Amino acid sequence: FFFFSRNVRPPIRKRQTADTKSIIISPRLQAFLLALVFAAAKSTQSSTSPSPFNRRLPTFRKNSDSQFANKANNNNNNKMANPNDTTMTMDSNPQNSAEQHDRVCIIGSGNWGSAIATLVGRNCARLHTCETRVNMWVYEEDVALDDGTTRKLTDVINDQHENVKYLPGIRLPDNVVAVPDLAQACDQATLLIFVLPHQFLPRLMPTIKASCHPSCRGVSLIKGLDFCADTKNPVLISKTIEEAMGDDFQCGVLMGANVASEVALGQMCESTLASNFGAPADELTR
Repeated sequence: FFFFSRNVRPPIRKRQTADTKSIIISPRLQAFLLALVFAAAKSTQSSTSPSPFNRRLPTFRKNSDSQFANKANNNNNNKMANPNDTTMTMDSNPQNSAEQHDRVCIIGSGNWGSAIATLVGRNCARLHTCETRVNMWVYEEDVALDDGTTRKLTDVINDQHENVKYLPGIRLPDNVVAVPDLAQACDQATLLIFVLPHQFLPRLMPTIKASCHPSCRGVSLIKGLDFCADTKNPVLISKTIEEAMGDDFQCGVLMGANVASEVALGQMCESTLASNFGAPADELTR
């Protein structure tokens, strides 16, 4: 990558000063020598320690001897599982506790919860690793319709496939089902998506814990922070959920500078998903 010309100065020349002798090396030769040193150092390092990109990915945090975990780790050249790979079989839950696919439950049905339900519903309908139906827990309330009648919000969502109160004008996927009973919505769920004001969590968590699958994991879309009652220090909402669930429950976080209506409309948005479930659960969650 060096360009040489016949008209350039010699790379090394001597300069005599009054009291010293020095050798001046041109910038081009300096760069060439540094490249040689870097290449030698890199070769030495690669021969003594393995590359971090070649290390084996972690397996499931529970029951790593399942069919899906073995195939992901042994037959996929140590690559993280791709949920769109239809050649991979899925005879059991990715968390390996029951003969079922991922059962997803969205806890919350406000503006942000309904917006994310549009994406989750479409993805669960097309991915072979998930059950098609997505339960969305809805805090039951009466809504006044344009025709002058009053109906339950869950009935309106399930009949019209639209959250007319919190996300009007956006159609929800047909496989997203509004459920007013929290225990029924979370029944045997393997992936919980928390998207509601964090003030509601303390009274909801016991029911959620008792209803979901033992190997369940979670993702928090709840914005803001909680505060420890004793130390008054800020606490991540994801940590509050993990402590309330117990039993080594792990909760990831999805956060980004986005607007719910733009997400629901499929416009360009940005979000970051952080989790530490292990392979292939991290990629399946994404």
